[in-house]
Amino acid sequence: MNALVVIPARWGSTRFPGKPLAPVRGVPMLQRVWALARAAAASRGGEGRVVIATDDDRIAAFAAGLGAEAVMTDPAICNGTERAAAVLARLGTRPDLVVNLQGDAVLTPPWVVAALLEAGRDPAVRMVTPAARMSAEALARLTAAKAAGEVGGTTVVTARNGDALYFSKSIIPFRRSGAEDVPVLRHIGLYGYRPETLEALVALPMGPLERAESLEQLRALEHGIPIRVVEVDYRGRTHWGVDSEDDLRRCEALIEAEGELLDRWDGTGSARA
Repeated sequence: MNALVVIPARWGSTRFPGKPLAPVRGVPMLQRVWALARAAAASRGGEGRVVIATDDDRIAAFAAGLGAEAVMTDPAICNGTERAAAVLARLGTRPDLVVNLQGDAVLTPPWVVAALLEAGRDPAVRMVTPAARMSAEALARLTAAKAAGEVGGTTVVTARNGDALYFSKSIIPFRRSGAEDVPVLRHIGLYGYRPETLEALVALPMGPLERAESLEQLRALEHGIPIRVVEVDYRGRTHWGVDSEDDLRRCEALIEAEGELLDRWDGTGSARA
């Protein structure tokens, strides 16, 4: 399978300007994500082209210094999905799968990206995303965070064939007493698309559910595009996103406690299980 991994990396984050180049334990965030993407591709026999999509000359220059491929995109683009579609159009290629790996996904294990690539081999899959089964402890933490007013953390419920039924910022399914054996799946914000699905998706209007939850993947479900959910194992590691400098410090503490994901960050590193 021929995959294109796009890493959207904007400079102008309102909460954390310059975030892609912020150091995480001495290694710039974007360098970490690029190396993780390359490790995932290498684990599948070297399949996959990794491209950084940016709107800023500073990020493009940094990518060039890494030896990474970068594509300049319009600063007016709204989100990572649209940026991935812009890269697809600019490159003029037709990969089997386009993967959107966010530029702040520094704690995404390469085996999770590889699992997405594997699921994309199924010709029936039009769009695919991973989710991790939550432990009782992780679910308790998320429940407490939601009760305290935090918005972060998306869960998903699936049909028997693995396709998503719904994604929500609320914890779903609601489990009555005696239903504790029903798993809760935490969604991981990583997507794979068939090129034609990606092109169709960015042309569709936002629907009421996407607007209500502020979850762009709901646009696909509202318009009848199925999303395959592949369950992944984080192998005891913690999922965490970086939206602020406080998040970055928390991320560094997690790496200190759980260890690095790769043995090198020059694009030739191997995963540490």
